Amino acid sequence: MSDTLEKPPAPASEYSWWLPRHPKSAGFARRLLRTFLAKQPGGEPFRDTGELVLGELVANAVLHARTPPGRLIFIRFDLHPASLRIEVHDADSAPPPAPRPAHPDDQTGRGLWLVSQLASDWGCSPRPGGIGKVVWARLDGGAR
Repeated sequence: MSDTLEKPPAPASEYSWWLPRHPKSAGFARRLLRTFLAKQPGGEPFRDTGELVLGELVANAVLHARTPPGRLIFIRFDLHPASLRIEVHDADSAPPPAPRPAHPDDQTGRGLWLVSQLASDWGCSPRPGGIGKVVWARLDGGAR
């Protein structure tokens, strides 16, 4: 018997990663999702929409989560044959703002509206077993 405890491997259909709250994290998260989906049977149809939705959710966590310095963002993907679930966890318990169409001159403010238009379902809930929230989106049937 081993003296060390090992974390059981995650199911092949799941992937998670911790990211810093940094402007470059959205791009890194998109690359992680692209790599994950490329290795999954049936993952390719979710790539473009998944990258857009994930990028918007990570950007929201980076720009708007009010958290102490050093807090990280946790991302998780879960692929099933007919759907992809994307989660972005942050340490701010406040829910995200309601999605709204932005004025053409606005520089920001379209992210959650885009998520609401592209995802089959999406929402926000408290993080299980911890502080903060998880904003999630479900994409059904591949690209929309």
